[in-house]
This record gives sequence, C-alpha cells and structure tokens, in this order.
Amino acid sequence: MPKAYIVGQVEVKNMDRYKAEYGAFVPPTIEKYGGTYLVRGGEVTDVEGTLPFSRVIVMEFPDKAAAQAWYNSPEYQAVIKGRHQNAQSIMTMIEGIS
Repeated sequence: MPKAYIVGQVEVKNMDRYKAEYGAFVPPTIEKYGGTYLVRGGEVTDVEGTLPFSRVIVMEFPDKAAAQAWYNSPEYQAVIKGRHQNAQSIMTMIEGIS
C-alpha cells in the first residue's frame, strides 16, 4: 500500500494566534495517526512559477486511510478552526508511488 502525503500551502494572517490556536495542537494529532512532518514552514524559493502562499507543509502518512483518518479525526477537527480563522490555505492529499 503506498504512503500518502498531505501538502498544505498557507498564508498566515495572524502568526501569534495561528500558533496558539492551531500550530501548538496539531503535531500530536499527526503523530497519533502515524504521520510525520517532512516540511514545516521552511523558506520557499520559487524556481518555476509562483506558489500562491508563502508557507508550505508536507506530511507523510503510512497510507491514504491513515491520512484521511487524521484529517477527519475529532482531535484535528477540534483545532482546524484556528487555521481557518488565522490563515488562508489549500490542503491536498496525494498518494505516493505504489
């Protein structure tokens, strides 16, 4: 079964509130569902074209079912409002090569 990746592109409007209401709570929810961060907000350098947002997050999960379970989990859904209220974002789930 191929691994799954969630790629987030984020433009934070209020970093202090984003961290306090969302960022501080998300890592344990990802770990609970077997996920790990591969990229979390490092410097972005456009090589071809321009990303719509300045912050990129890439998470790896054992498979698509685990990634979906994390996203839909009560733990994550309880804090997602902190991202929605303090940032504009796009989240994409991608299956790896099988």
